[in-house]
Amino acid sequence: MISLPPIFFYAIGTLLVVFGVMRTVVLGRRRADRELVDETPERAKARKRHFAMGIVWVLLGLFLLVSTAGILGFRL
Repeated sequence: MISLPPIFFYAIGTLLVVFGVMRTVVLGRRRADRELVDETPERAKARKRHFAMGIVWVLLGLFLLVSTAGILGFRL
């Protein structure tokens, strides 16, 4: 069986957390000062989707980091 080194999972988890936070903050927030037109229902739906998926990425990355560190205490 091939075993991947833990640094691989730390790197992937860190990338998920960083890009999830960036997605949530940059694409998931409404900033009135940067918008030239009013918000349409399509934009609101896309913004909510970006916010939700950014949170999912952050949670997935944190789970990957915690499980790789052995804090959860289970082994596969």
